[in-house]
Amino acid sequence: MKKLLLFTAAILCCVFTNAQSLQTIKGTVVDSARNQPLGYATIALQTVQAGKPVKSMLSKDNGSFEFTGLALKGYKLIIATVGFKNRTILIDSTKTSIDLGQIQMAVSTKSLNEVSVTALKPIMKQEVDRISYDVQADPESKAITALDMMRKVPMLSVDGNENIKLKGSGAYKILINGKESALMAKNPSDVLKAMPATNIEKIEVITTPPAKYDAEGLAGIINIITKKNADQGYNGTISGRMNSIYGPGINFNGTVKQGKFGVSGYLGSNRQFKQTTASGGTQNFFANNTTINQNGTNTFGGGFNNYGDAELSYEIDSLNLLTASFEYYGGNFNQSSTQLSSQLTGANVLTQQFFLDNNGSGRYQGLDAGINYQLGFKNKKDRLLTISYKYGNSPFKQSNNILLSQQINYNLPNYTQYNEAGNISHTFQLDYANPIKKGSIEAGAKAILRNNFSDSKSDNQDPVTGQYIPNPVQTNYFTYHQNVYSAYSSYQLKMTNWTAKAGLRLEETHVDANFTTLGSALDRNYANLIPSVSLQRNLKSSSLTAGFTQRIQRPGIWQLNPFIDRSNPKFISTGNPDLRPELNNTFELTYSNFKKGSVNVTASYAFSNNAIQNVSSSQAGIINGQPDIITTTTYQNLGSNRSAGLNFSTNQSIGKKITINLNGQLSHVWLRGTYNSAFYTNDGTIGNAFLNAGYKFANNYRFGIDAGYFSGDVTLQGHSTAFIYNSFVLTKEFMDKKASISLVANNPYSKYFTFKNYTNTVDYTQYSFNENPYRTFALRFSYKFGKLNGDIKRNQHGINNDDTKGGGKSNGN
Repeated sequence: MKKLLLFTAAILCCVFTNAQSLQTIKGTVVDSARNQPLGYATIALQTVQAGKPVKSMLSKDNGSFEFTGLALKGYKLIIATVGFKNRTILIDSTKTSIDLGQIQMAVSTKSLNEVSVTALKPIMKQEVDRISYDVQADPESKAITALDMMRKVPMLSVDGNENIKLKGSGAYKILINGKESALMAKNPSDVLKAMPATNIEKIEVITTPPAKYDAEGLAGIINIITKKNADQGYNGTISGRMNSIYGPGINFNGTVKQGKFGVSGYLGSNRQFKQTTASGGTQNFFANNTTINQNGTNTFGGGFNNYGDAELSYEIDSLNLLTASFEYYGGNFNQSSTQLSSQLTGANVLTQQFFLDNNGSGRYQGLDAGINYQLGFKNKKDRLLTISYKYGNSPFKQSNNILLSQQINYNLPNYTQYNEAGNISHTFQLDYANPIKKGSIEAGAKAILRNNFSDSKSDNQDPVTGQYIPNPVQTNYFTYHQNVYSAYSSYQLKMTNWTAKAGLRLEETHVDANFTTLGSALDRNYANLIPSVSLQRNLKSSSLTAGFTQRIQRPGIWQLNPFIDRSNPKFISTGNPDLRPELNNTFELTYSNFKKGSVNVTASYAFSNNAIQNVSSSQAGIINGQPDIITTTTYQNLGSNRSAGLNFSTNQSIGKKITINLNGQLSHVWLRGTYNSAFYTNDGTIGNAFLNAGYKFANNYRFGIDAGYFSGDVTLQGHSTAFIYNSFVLTKEFMDKKASISLVANNPYSKYFTFKNYTNTVDYTQYSFNENPYRTFALRFSYKFGKLNGDIKRNQHGINNDDTKGGGKSNGN
């Protein structure tokens, strides 16, 4: 009994001693101008020397907060909230109970995205004209690719063919750090699939782009902001992967700052394994009751991707800043296919057949280089004048060698086809920004000088000599000069609870095209006045945002290119150099709430009257002396395109260990148009949903589950099938969280996914399918090193060429 009493006394003594050494910190956050409490301010407690996070919370409705049970030592208390300057308070390490009383917060003209407090930013943030997703605040950013991260961003989705969609539409523009990028010239999903998410700081979805942006991108703009913070000294992250389908990859990103000079960027490379999948389809013609069946294989891979980005900064003095940027993306691929094509009558009698063996290869590149000079003013350093120049070049080469055998009533010779295409651009821009007491004024002018080109040819093999002879009918050199001159003016007014932004942009476009071989030309000029208006009402812990804008969609080189792709001679595809720009009107209303986690709900309506649509038609003719039917797919300006949609996204934390992210979109589309003298109408409901749930275990383990659904597209002449996606990620951090290793399993229950398309015209119905690799396993690692103490200075304005529509698979093709 005596021993028990002594043991109990010892425990009580320890408890009492520990209680005496614990610290309590409390206070109340107050607006210094109005002397009113500030609710939902972010309060962070960090260590003094290393600046490592200890605890964080939001202030209550009355502005109060309290930390309890803290170890007795020195801390930094950091307070951050929208519209106010950050406040840092050093905590006395000798006191066990500290009451800071009223903490006065001064109003700031700077926005929250300039706050640099580790792990405090919300994952999602609603601004007056955009919503942003903080990739670095997402714990899975170390384990997944940039393309996988796109699935999590509000209003974005990725379908079964890895096409990126904004509010269900492929008509948008992707920017890198606010600038058009050669990396995204043709197939942005290929670039983002190769790049780890750790390279990205945040992703902005700009649904009501202000006047300073080019008027392109009907659904809006996706702005990918890469990691650029750098300090005196250096830091870096090296990461790598091994994927069962997409092969090995290595990536390095880093920053160096020494005195007035700084550089930041990333380099990466990966190689894709070869994969063989099935493809095919059936086409039924009404007039003669004929059916065409095609079945075969596609083999893709063996190529490589290299990419890099660099930004350099030199602070001449406090008023003069010189910056430069460089981006590169390049690679090659090998692609081959086999196909057995059979044509049958209604009585199932074989009337035509051939077996096709296609061996192809391609090489693509993208290069952007720019320089910017920024001038501040002595009487007002926030007033800025920026002069910018940028050069862009994105060439692409593709060749195919087609061999035909087993021909029945089909006398097409073996042939080759070659196409070299691309875009060279020069851009000059002048920007002026002047912050005023309760807002800002921006104005500027810009000139984009583009030269699109395409050199295509086809050679037929002589069956007697075996020599390949040029086919003059399928040879063409095409140049397309497009010069865009623009001027803009934008105004923002920020009151206590209201923010308004409005602007006008005038664009004059000159088009000059020549078909050198065919001897024809195109000369066209047009002007557009583009308005944009956004209004935001800030409530207690939420906001309402309304916006209207007009957007113009100019066709890109991949839609204009008259090169005729005959790699499948029964189904050919080509561009249309006579396409006109499409004008779209968009209305949007968004509700955002960040009281607990974040909730965003957006309703939108958009319409255009000369929509660019991908359409198909069939023509009967005589090919090499034999009657044949050829189906051609191209682009046309057709009738109206209307859509009404609702988007919902939320990010919630359940306790300290569970996080849930839900992103969904539902819209109805109405399409009408006339093509080849036939009137078409189609409508349907499309949608997508993405769910991510994560659980944080002890010892720095984290497990995440992703699940997504994409309903498929609705087109003027048909629709595509739904797609389901899921992923399992297990991550372990170690070495004081400087290193991590992740195991990833994507769609483990099926090796392939079959993506199907259906087309209905007045002449035929068509069904086609493509198998895509579905099940993948990956091992990923990353390691951070270095130490930094300040920020690299970047110019606040620069060139953003976001005014053309790409024709790659992720830009609406």
